[in-house]
Amino acid sequence: MNNNVEIEIQVNIENSKPLIEFLEKNAIFQKENRQIDEYFSPIHRNFTEVRPVKEWLRLRDSNGKYSINYKNWHFDEVGKSHYCDEYETKVEDLDQLKRIFEVLNFKSIVKVDKVRKVWTYGEYEIAMDSVKGLGDFVEIEYIGKDNQADPKKITDEMIEFIKSINCGKITRNYVGYPFQLLFPGEVELEEQ
Repeated sequence: MNNNVEIEIQVNIENSKPLIEFLEKNAIFQKENRQIDEYFSPIHRNFTEVRPVKEWLRLRDSNGKYSINYKNWHFDEVGKSHYCDEYETKVEDLDQLKRIFEVLNFKSIVKVDKVRKVWTYGEYEIAMDSVKGLGDFVEIEYIGKDNQADPKKITDEMIEFIKSINCGKITRNYVGYPFQLLFPGEVELEEQ
């Protein structure tokens, strides 16, 4: 897949036990870490004024390893997104970068604090996230090599994969953790 395109889904599942058992038997455990993500928006172009929110600028502290990430989501005609353009790189000094943001009139808008467990299975990276203030989620990201992959087809396959494990009710959101924390009344969940 193109290094700057991300195809993923984020869902809540009724029962995580079958998925965890499946992953422990069939997938490769990668890591568990705590991630603190701080999201920023330029004052001159407030990312969160537009619906659906397309752009996110994030600084991440992942157990003392830092990165900056910008995502620009692409939405279909009914306002659903299956992929985004993503640009990410390591950061040496997070505090200094925050000072640069401050000078450039970027304001901090929300922090997402989560514990993430990650496995790889086939062409998927599967993360079990426990997000402070929101609860538990599953994120599945396509890590396959097909540069021509159809994002809608891939995300439909991800949903079928989760359904095949019998985790009970599956609800999907198209907005991500920062939006859910900032605008909980606007979050629409779609049963799969």
